[in-house]
Amino acid sequence: MPLQLDIRAVLKRKAPKAHVPNFIIRYLERITHVEQMNAFLRVHTTERDYDFMRLVISEELGCSASIEGTENIPTDGKPVIFVSNHPLGGLDGMIIALMIHDSRQQSSEKRQLKVIVNDLLMHMEPINGLWAPVSKVGKLSKEQAKEQQKMWESGVDVLTFPAGICSRLQRIDGKWQIRDLEWQKNFIQRAKEYQRDIVPIYFEGRNSRFFYTLAFIRKMLHIKLNIEMLYLVDEMYGAHGKHFKVHVLPPISYTTFDNSKTPKEWAQYVKSIVYETNHTSR
Repeated sequence: MPLQLDIRAVLKRKAPKAHVPNFIIRYLERITHVEQMNAFLRVHTTERDYDFMRLVISEELGCSASIEGTENIPTDGKPVIFVSNHPLGGLDGMIIALMIHDSRQQSSEKRQLKVIVNDLLMHMEPINGLWAPVSKVGKLSKEQAKEQQKMWESGVDVLTFPAGICSRLQRIDGKWQIRDLEWQKNFIQRAKEYQRDIVPIYFEGRNSRFFYTLAFIRKMLHIKLNIEMLYLVDEMYGAHGKHFKVHVLPPISYTTFDNSKTPKEWAQYVKSIVYETNHTSR
């Protein structure tokens, strides 16, 4: 029997004591496109990992991407940390992961890649072997912390989005811009601890005006619950037919991150490199 997504079952696992009314279940099923995803899963019962991911991007969503700077993806056998801005909240991670995989397939480097993601994505079984899950916004359970420790020690490449959540509308230098929130310092600490160079990535893309307006209103009302996150699957389907550009920037040696700055300051330094690079679409 093919895998089928079940919103009620997911909610039961995440909040076993909560009673969620049926009308909310039906609404969540609509905005998360469960019927469409289950139809796709019924057709593609054997594909896994990158083969499945490629079908989601190209067939289900009809999206495409062009990559600049693939020569900056190291092929010397040393594990690295890929870090990227996070404009879309899901589709960008799949496109970048597939891009890295395809680039490596063309070289002698066959290193495995793990992507640090929200643990809700573990319910997408055909590709959950590629993920390194965290709960909420970068918070690790004891079990997740133990698994990530194994991941770092195993020497696999890691792709992470240091903002933890996708980009938001912000007023910067007097102008409204779509940008990540503050980047967390964890990737700097791991780079130094495991002597891994960092490969910055800039992903061109944005979600809908509705998404940013909802996030802005939620913040204005001081609502802590990340309501807009519920719409990320809807945003992904809303990207149908779009073409995205991805820029891989030159690696930064882990030796760069000395004691002249704190890990938090170094994280913002790398973020500034990602955003200040002269991209053609800016």
